[in-house]
Amino acid sequence: MTTLVIRRTFTIYTKLWAKQIPNNLKGRSKSSQEWLTRQLADPYVEKAKMMNYRCRSAFKLLEIDEKYNIIKPGDCVIDCGAAPGSWTQVAVEKCNANGRIEKKPKGAVFSMDLLHFHSVPGATIFGGMDFTKEENKQQLIKALNGRKVNCVLSDMAPNATGVRILDQESIVNLCYDVLRFALVMSAPQANLVVKVWDNGDVPRMEKDIQRFYEKVKRVKPRSSRDDSAEQFFVARGFKGLENIMKAEIKEK
Repeated sequence: MTTLVIRRTFTIYTKLWAKQIPNNLKGRSKSSQEWLTRQLADPYVEKAKMMNYRCRSAFKLLEIDEKYNIIKPGDCVIDCGAAPGSWTQVAVEKCNANGRIEKKPKGAVFSMDLLHFHSVPGATIFGGMDFTKEENKQQLIKALNGRKVNCVLSDMAPNATGVRILDQESIVNLCYDVLRFALVMSAPQANLVVKVWDNGDVPRMEKDIQRFYEKVKRVKPRSSRDDSAEQFFVARGFKGLENIMKAEIKEK
């Protein structure tokens, strides 16, 4: 009943919200005006506020998890590029790192971002730390204290330069950085979710990920903006490096 009421309230509110016209655009740049107008017309922005998520991107992970069940109670989750923390909030709920799901195992979430961001109850936060730096990865590994990871998440994206080729290369490099970390730190049957911008390197990357995971899908959640080139690789069932090496030796 409560869920039904929330949905009805959200539907009514978003209809009203979509009709709003921003009246405080004076003095703002054109890009700022466009951003504000888009925010006011976006139902996921308001839904995030209603559900106490820090930003709309939470719904991308919620959609992915609802369909592919990538995070379970008791899981150890790494969130790369976590600021402002909405994916961390979802991960904490899903793996029960906050202990709110009674009679279910309690998981753990470790989140890192180049930016500082507010703590999330149930998560260990590494703010102001660049995930791509080896010394910061070592800090993360130290915090894991020997525990293997069940799910690696990355909603990371580089700062756009406006030069398409450079931006595509940058996000591909980020994806491979996350993948390499996941291969070393993941438990068998672990999962991976990583963001990429659609480009010519994506099919090659998909093949590389398929080498290490049993099932790999390219996904664009409904909550991704229509004009966004973002996609997510959802990789499930990490094969384990030892098993992969044995299988490849047999093939030879």
